[in-house]
Amino acid sequence: MTALLTIIIVLFIAVAIWQMVKIFDLAQVSTDTSHSGIATDYDNKINGYLMMGFLVFIYAITIISFVKWGDLPLVSNAASEHGSEIDNLMLISMAVIFTVQIITQFLLHWFAFKYRGEKGKKALFFADNNTLEAIWTIIPVIVLAGLIIYGLFTWTSIMNVDEDADPMIVEIYGQQFNWTARYAGQDNVLGMANVRLIDIDKANVLGIDEADPNAQDDIVVKELHLVVGKPVLFEIRSQDVLHSVYMPHFRAQMNSVPGMITKFGFTPSITTKEMRETPDMIDKVNNINNIRAEKSKELMAKGEGALDPYEFHFLLLCNKICGKSHYNMQMNIIVETQEEYDAWIKEQKTFKESLK
Repeated sequence: MTALLTIIIVLFIAVAIWQMVKIFDLAQVSTDTSHSGIATDYDNKINGYLMMGFLVFIYAITIISFVKWGDLPLVSNAASEHGSEIDNLMLISMAVIFTVQIITQFLLHWFAFKYRGEKGKKALFFADNNTLEAIWTIIPVIVLAGLIIYGLFTWTSIMNVDEDADPMIVEIYGQQFNWTARYAGQDNVLGMANVRLIDIDKANVLGIDEADPNAQDDIVVKELHLVVGKPVLFEIRSQDVLHSVYMPHFRAQMNSVPGMITKFGFTPSITTKEMRETPDMIDKVNNINNIRAEKSKELMAKGEGALDPYEFHFLLLCNKICGKSHYNMQMNIIVETQEEYDAWIKEQKTFKESLK
């Protein structure tokens, strides 16, 4: 609160000084027309050329950015079957945005240069032009309607999970500041749960109904394991505040809302091991570990421990600012073969076995 009050006071002081400077400038108005603030033809010419120079600058920055960072890794490494649909929607949207930006920025800067103020020149203007207004209204309507309709069809195809395909049922439970996963067990049916049933003394941290037969074989874990090629349907709950389940590589995000269950489903298309072996990921991991190695030298020189080497994992993150440790609210996701998953799940305790 003290910091907020300090910022407000500094802001008020800055506004007061700005107003005082304006008053001082008005009080110092000179009768000399050379300093009257009226732009001359020379001023307008300079500003016109500066506008064209800035146009060249923003085009150059755009080209350099595409050349240096244009591989767009965030739209080329989808790890779910629907991920390519999301990526296509993003690429189409970006193509439309860049096309419009290139055209409008050129017209904006060219008109500022071409029709800059000159002594004796009178501007020609139209009070209205129905043809032009129809063009710049209809074209955006068509383009935006196309994007929205395409987006709706994409979203519908993603959200309509085919439950006849017998998807794996997994609950994602969010609380400040960690995630917990609950597998439905052999019956693939989650037991009933309610936050009012949470019993820390018995290690029932999710409020699972101990009397529900479907809950007895549920499995509660702190690391999410998925089977490549097998559909999974997430049922999402929150214990306290609004969180957001965000799995960027799977192009999946859904809010975790207190008092209700939200759902999202997808099918993983690549294992964690396979993703680690892609050239882009190898380069990323090597780059991160080089940075960590340099940082470790500094830490060890101070008598502190070295940083652990980085290893890639798919992550489940929180994409809502839910409190002071929001940044660290994450869970590892392991995508593996059916055989590897079966071996892992056999090692986990059921809910009934985990109760104290």
